[in-house]
Amino acid sequence: MMTLRVLTGGESHGQMLVGILEGLPAGLPLEAQDINGDLSRRQKGYGRGGRMRIEKDRVQIVAGVRDGMTMGGPVCMMIENRDWKNWQKVMAVEPGDSPPEKVVTKPRPGHADLAGAIKYGHHDVRNVLEKASARETAIRVAVGAVAKKLLCQFEVSIISHVVEIGGVCTPARAGTARIDFDAIQRLSEESEVRCADAGTTKKMMARIKEAKLKGDSLGGVFEVLVAHPPIGLGSYSQWDRRLNARLAMALMSIQAIKGVEIGMGFEVARRFGSEVHDEIFYDPPRKTAKKGSPESGFYRKTNNAGGVEGGVTNGQPIVLRAAMKPIATLYSPLQSVDLVTKEPFEATVERSDVCSVPAAAVVGEAVVAFEIAAEIVRKFGGDHLAEMRRNFQAYQEDLKTF
Repeated sequence: MMTLRVLTGGESHGQMLVGILEGLPAGLPLEAQDINGDLSRRQKGYGRGGRMRIEKDRVQIVAGVRDGMTMGGPVCMMIENRDWKNWQKVMAVEPGDSPPEKVVTKPRPGHADLAGAIKYGHHDVRNVLEKASARETAIRVAVGAVAKKLLCQFEVSIISHVVEIGGVCTPARAGTARIDFDAIQRLSEESEVRCADAGTTKKMMARIKEAKLKGDSLGGVFEVLVAHPPIGLGSYSQWDRRLNARLAMALMSIQAIKGVEIGMGFEVARRFGSEVHDEIFYDPPRKTAKKGSPESGFYRKTNNAGGVEGGVTNGQPIVLRAAMKPIATLYSPLQSVDLVTKEPFEATVERSDVCSVPAAAVVGEAVVAFEIAAEIVRKFGGDHLAEMRRNFQAYQEDLKTF
């Protein structure tokens, strides 16, 4: 069975971030410019910290692509850390004395610092925070951009938008199959917090400003939407092949994510079954029918399930939400204990954001894109893109007569 796999490496203040993506078919058009746009989007957002003024993320594709086409082997990418020049002695690979002022012994509440230090036996918490840092998401966004490039070959697109920051929420939207993807994408890209509602954007920015003045941080909720996913991705046959499980895992793998909802999410626990389940209708397919229209065979009038039933896509848009906790680094730090002296201290302050929910939304797109692309490779796998497209088209034709 064909599979799509990824491995990432690199530290926050190390020389570079690297990613190796295996399983892409040969013949997929791919250039650095296809990736750099998403890297730029990840760095934006009201509430970001000073690191984003230093870095100018650009990917270098160093293997797996020739003449703008994938060759079938692993695609290797790297993103240089411009701040590395200021950290070469601290993060040196070769043995040496790290500057004492850069040794971290005061773990931050809410971060991986203490648990990671105990797990790996580190008494300098920098060994933990450098890898646990959300800086790692830059290379995952690069991987996700490549996945998006594959998905567009099958008419699948993925967008995101922020629906809540610090308790400030957008107007509620009932579960429905009729999501205006174009409007959400356009409006969220125009917003400094990636919110598709202009009035809520202003309120969110005011809330972030309030947190900044207090030396505090804010979390929130973002939504990821997948348009035109084929029916039949994922499987109910094994627990680890259920697509909803894989998507939830992918979103939970993003730093600071504490909860995931699909479709109506936790609201289903408060409703009668008759208010939750999406009724099924059928009209004979027509050659002129638009994708997703009521004229295209089986269809639903609502999408409370969020596009996944029994671990399998049902053809509806996939609707996912992820809740992000406030960043663990506070400029008015919380109480902690020094690892060496065991004395009480205020936690270490590392350069950080006040709110990075808008950036996390872009990362959410990336990790979801990878999982959807992986499922498409599994279902329609071939050694080159033309073979995958033939398999996909044959499957689409079969669906017309089901």
